[in-house]
Amino acid sequence: MKDYLASLRYAGMIQKSLLPPGDILSGLLENVFVTYMPRDYVSGDFYYIFRGKEFFSVAAGDCTGHGVPGALLSILGVAFLNEILQTQTLPRANRVLNLMREKVMSALHQTGRSGESMDTIDLALCIFNYGSREMQFSGANRPLFIVRNGELREIKADKMSIGLAPVKEDPFTNNIVPFDNSDMFYLFSDGFPDQFGGMENKKFKYRQFRDLLVKISGLKASEQKNIVEETFRIWKGDNRQIDDVLVFGFKPKIGI
Repeated sequence: MKDYLASLRYAGMIQKSLLPPGDILSGLLENVFVTYMPRDYVSGDFYYIFRGKEFFSVAAGDCTGHGVPGALLSILGVAFLNEILQTQTLPRANRVLNLMREKVMSALHQTGRSGESMDTIDLALCIFNYGSREMQFSGANRPLFIVRNGELREIKADKMSIGLAPVKEDPFTNNIVPFDNSDMFYLFSDGFPDQFGGMENKKFKYRQFRDLLVKISGLKASEQKNIVEETFRIWKGDNRQIDDVLVFGFKPKIGI
């Protein structure tokens, strides 16, 4: 058991090394913070940034499960995002998700037959063109929250994952979203809103999560990160963390 935990810890170090470091994040984003809390040393959640010649992209993913299976799928997701975006001059966000779905289904040999892997990736993807005050957003079961002057706007995701769809595989939606200097963006997994805790041992839920983000949106990144993590710790109390947790907040640098 001791060797197993040591292996998990080391795997967690390797996985974290694949995530974008702080200097890469701060080169493209302002007031950026990441709350990244794996449930079991390694995580099915991941955050991502890619810099192209005419654009940069920011994403947050939530893979099926947690622990080792989720971590393996998250590495696959990062690899596919790199593969797709490196070949694109001006990508469309929904096209990236459509291509990712094809690659995930091919890699996991998903055809719909009984007994096959049903693992999927939920993903929120933003693409910014340099110098533009509009961005593209496409979401696979993960939305985007934007807070401006104390008001939260939700850019909804399509109710589909990246992988084998349970009913029908429709194209993902491409949303064109204007923004300005005051906007604070939030990408996240479902780990925080779904965590049980509080006086009645219920889920934190999205309404309370939205209120928390609105409340902290005007603060410095370090303060936002501290409040998010402390709020989660107090809410969870003595309960076990039920899932990986990711909250990725940032402002895009305009005019770079």
